[in-house]
Amino acid sequence: MRRACIYCGSSTGKDPVYSDTAIAMGETLARHGLDLVYGGGSIGIMRIIADSVLKSGGQAIGVIPQSLVDREVAHRGLTELHITSSMHERKSRMAELSDAFIALPGGLGTLEEIFEIWTWTQLGFHDKPIALLNTRDYYSSLLHFLDNAVDQGFVKPDHRHMLIVESDPEKLVMQLKDYVPPLSDKLAGLNR
Repeated sequence: MRRACIYCGSSTGKDPVYSDTAIAMGETLARHGLDLVYGGGSIGIMRIIADSVLKSGGQAIGVIPQSLVDREVAHRGLTELHITSSMHERKSRMAELSDAFIALPGGLGTLEEIFEIWTWTQLGFHDKPIALLNTRDYYSSLLHFLDNAVDQGFVKPDHRHMLIVESDPEKLVMQLKDYVPPLSDKLAGLNR
């Protein structure tokens, strides 16, 4: 594993713990020799984690659509900055560049990104690990919803168990490194 994609907020949230955890996550990635791939922004948690990785001696790779560059929200101090023509191209490029995916607390975009990449796993498009960093139980209600979706027969238990959940950045990275993809019906034919 060389690179971890981080999905996170373009705001910092109300509690300073979200920023503190983003700093810790950036330091952890750098300490483990993992490059950061993220949305390329210079605002919110996005900027905080990129700056943390860079300050810790790591590599930060941003992927951002031209429309956001035009709004002057691109981080100009990154190791690499890939500019795309659309959000769809951005997400595809981030997936190509990454070996694992982690969602920190964030809003609708963060949720959409982690669910899309998780669906790609379910469909057998990749077998890379996917995780939530559950800072201050941010994702606990969502996890309850997902467990209910399993109970109601809309999500298979194998697909639910693909999602790694941890509140500590160090433990989360260790679980990513130890991840073995489950063999499920949709993943059985995946070329590895």
